[in-house]
Amino acid sequence: MRAAYAIAADMTDPRSALRVADLPETTPPEGWVTVDVRAGSLNQHDIWSLRGVGLRADRLPMVLGCDAAGVDQDGNEVVVYPVVADETDPRGLSLLSERFPGTLAERVSVPPENLIPKPAGLSFLDAACLPTAWLTAFHMLTTRGRVEYASSVLVQGAGGGVATAAVALAVAMGKRVYATSRDPGKRERIAELGATAVEPGVRLPERVDVVIESVGAPTFDHSMKCSAPGARIVVCGATGGHLATVDLRRLFAMRLDVLGSSMGTVPELAALLDFLVEKDVRPVIDSTYGFSAIADAFARLESGEIFGKVAIDFLH
Repeated sequence: MRAAYAIAADMTDPRSALRVADLPETTPPEGWVTVDVRAGSLNQHDIWSLRGVGLRADRLPMVLGCDAAGVDQDGNEVVVYPVVADETDPRGLSLLSERFPGTLAERVSVPPENLIPKPAGLSFLDAACLPTAWLTAFHMLTTRGRVEYASSVLVQGAGGGVATAAVALAVAMGKRVYATSRDPGKRERIAELGATAVEPGVRLPERVDVVIESVGAPTFDHSMKCSAPGARIVVCGATGGHLATVDLRRLFAMRLDVLGSSMGTVPELAALLDFLVEKDVRPVIDSTYGFSAIADAFARLESGEIFGKVAIDFLH
């Protein structure tokens, strides 16, 4: 079957470890079901896999990809939840493409409970953008950030998949949303989503109740200074650096919660799908590539110029 897969680990030139070609299918674990993939999307996780982070050498070659929507063995249109129980991993779980083959192939196999019906109102491309970045943002806002008790949200570093999803979701939830970006063009697009776009480090008109943090060291002090008493700073990544400095005086004086977050649950993904249909919100797609141009899609992702998701249309 056609697949995009890692053949090696290359920290300095990750795309050199990418191959797009026919690959023999592996036998899935007993009881798993197979999905014919119609669309997928890329995540920074795929770039890190090519660098060898979280992907052991003895598991190569490995089909990349966490996100997919397609048709199951019974002809049902489904969305694939990418988290699989994994006793060999210290987390107790792994994402598709870490131990088990990922979604950037014509077919992917998963446990049956990992399939969620795709709403008729969402296209395959839209649905394929949701299981990682949009689910992560939804989980950060709702379960970890308890956004229902908040009136204002700050999203650091909007432009990438999770941050842009957080902006769109928080606006749809009726919150006052502020979002930072160094790029003037991206700030314009943030404003089009209904948020107040600001440069990094700028003093906000108010202190916020929830901060969505995926940048890390460059923005964390700003996140703390922008937090209202009792605010929740929810962290899902550290793209700008993982060794942030924390002023403990501000932490205890303002009674702040700093919360780690990763992915979300199957019920949350189902709730996200329903929410997007109900609110008529669709994922922000930066660009769409056919499967034969998937190497170009990886180049686009790695460029850092994206705004939203890089999607893969398997039918082209």
